[in-house]
Amino acid sequence: MKARYIRVSTLNQNIERQLAKQHPDEILYIDKISGAVPFHQRPQGINMIEDISTAKISYLSISSIDRLGRNTLDVLQTIEILHKNLICLKVDNLGLESMTSGKENPTFKLIVSVLANISEMERDTMLERQKEGIAIAKAKGLYKGRERNTVETPDKFLDKYPNVIAYLKKKNTHSLKDIAKLSDCSINTVLKVKRYLTDSAAEKY
Repeated sequence: MKARYIRVSTLNQNIERQLAKQHPDEILYIDKISGAVPFHQRPQGINMIEDISTAKISYLSISSIDRLGRNTLDVLQTIEILHKNLICLKVDNLGLESMTSGKENPTFKLIVSVLANISEMERDTMLERQKEGIAIAKAKGLYKGRERNTVETPDKFLDKYPNVIAYLKKKNTHSLKDIAKLSDCSINTVLKVKRYLTDSAAEKY
């Protein structure tokens, strides 16, 4: 059976672009989660690995290599899992398959390794630029972040963490630590969101 893995970083991001080359006979696995989270810790990543272990999948497609992850080692480990189970990976934007005639494609391995490294560096650069931008804005007195010793209303605070709210409201077994990792925030932030949601619910009664 053919399958397609789709990933976007946030709950409100559009997945249509990644569905452009989808075929009707493909099983879909869709994660709305940061690429920094290891593949084997993502909800649909876990489901897919389980289906791989039961030979439910024989061929996997992704729109681009960074859908698997932003960490080179994690990407290569995921591909290794696929190859150990004789599953061919097709990367749409490269037009390449990871296996030919049941053997690993050396060209694919080389290109994917380079692209995974670039993706990881791009993420690190983006985070560094964000920090630099905030530092410059603070120095110029233009920083829009909340000032110290000021009170932020619960509603404004909750507006900043839609992913955390969505995970907390889901009927699943995610721990607070898992939600923090999935949402790219601290456990204290998750606890604060949970407290505000509880307080808000209590006020309605």
